[in-house]
Amino acid sequence: MNEEQLDALGAALEDFLQPYLFCCGYTQTFTHLHTYCRGLLSDLKRKTVEPIALASGCAVRTLQEFLKDHHWQYTDVRQLLQRRLATTLASLPADDLGTVGLIDETSALKSGTKTPGVQRQYLGCVGKIANGIVTVHLGVCRGRYKTLCDAELFLSKDWAADADRREEAGIPQDMVHRPKWQIALEEVDRALVNAVHLDWLTFDEEYGKAPEFVCGLDQRSLAFVGEVPKSLSCLAATGSMPPEAAVKGRAAEEVVRQSPAFLRQRWQKVKLAQQTGGQQVWEVKAAQVWQVQDQQWSGRSYWLLWAKNVASGEEKYFLSNAPVTAKMRTLVRVGFRRWNVEHAIRLAKSEIGLTHYEGRNYTALLRHQTLCLLMLTFVAEHSERLRGEKPRGNDGAGVRGIERVVPGVAGSSAGDESPPVSVSANRLPSASQPRGADVSPARQAQAKSAA
Repeated sequence: MNEEQLDALGAALEDFLQPYLFCCGYTQTFTHLHTYCRGLLSDLKRKTVEPIALASGCAVRTLQEFLKDHHWQYTDVRQLLQRRLATTLASLPADDLGTVGLIDETSALKSGTKTPGVQRQYLGCVGKIANGIVTVHLGVCRGRYKTLCDAELFLSKDWAADADRREEAGIPQDMVHRPKWQIALEEVDRALVNAVHLDWLTFDEEYGKAPEFVCGLDQRSLAFVGEVPKSLSCLAATGSMPPEAAVKGRAAEEVVRQSPAFLRQRWQKVKLAQQTGGQQVWEVKAAQVWQVQDQQWSGRSYWLLWAKNVASGEEKYFLSNAPVTAKMRTLVRVGFRRWNVEHAIRLAKSEIGLTHYEGRNYTALLRHQTLCLLMLTFVAEHSERLRGEKPRGNDGAGVRGIERVVPGVAGSSAGDESPPVSVSANRLPSASQPRGADVSPARQAQAKSAA
């Protein structure tokens, strides 16, 4: 947003930030919080301390101290943000999926060696191993509303074991190396403690490949549909489970091609509307499987969904702990709802400056990212208000001129998802029925008509 647009939103931003001022240790910090948040919403090319300070007329050193040294708790800001989000989500209209939690990560290239967590590792932003950092995020979507509500740095084993490097970067002593799936569970736990209700959770195969993550969601009684790798070790669930000594899993791509539970099924066509570019058509089969790791099984069965893109031939595999009465339509829609977190991260990076931090201190990095999440949520709320306005003379949910103010960031944030055009209404095969049983002529006609 430019300066004129920010001025028009000034009152709304001030009201939004008011509760977070009490996370600051002294009143002088209040002004800096406003300054930094306005900078994140501005049209600056880089949302780092120096350009924000120069654009606002603040001393660069002062804003650096605000981010690194001033007494305020970004963890308190995050807690208040999530509590506000819980209230907001409960008040929003939703489709039949309710609120979907979204796990994903993002990365940023870094040229030096001093940024906390920086090392050579796989970075999704460039699609290869390079020098940079990775952060794990929890997002939520409800209907057309979407935002991010948590962020944490991934710390490698090498970083965690290097006491001198940790001290130089200000990494807390109690922070240890955790795999990304464990960080994701910690973020889910924080959201649940702050009353953020999640009807579903979805994630990509980076998290789906970890049986511990799946079991962790089960232990929290969270329903999920998450992507898993084709190499996922599993067995078709057919009757009683063999003794553990005899358990030997097979790759998911083998199970779906060789198990009678899949072979006897007909493909169910699923049409999903894309944000841009028309529709995608997927063919889907599903059956119950046991997940196997180290010749041990998890003690329960899951739905394994095999999806093929009709146009491109791309294949995806999803695992779900949904009950046997779940509808294919529902599970497919949840699994493909993950694009919302990709959209939110892309917006946070390009418009809010999520990955723009340039510094050497862990606390400053997390403060920057937390304030980015705060401003992304501010924008998301205004986007939702704009959607709810009548097409005639409203003045923007009480903010004068908001229609002229938000077309940039809030317009991008809207990123509305059209609902699936049609999906076969058949339920998943019952666990007590042969999954290869032919679909009735009436159901075939219904599916053909829907497709």
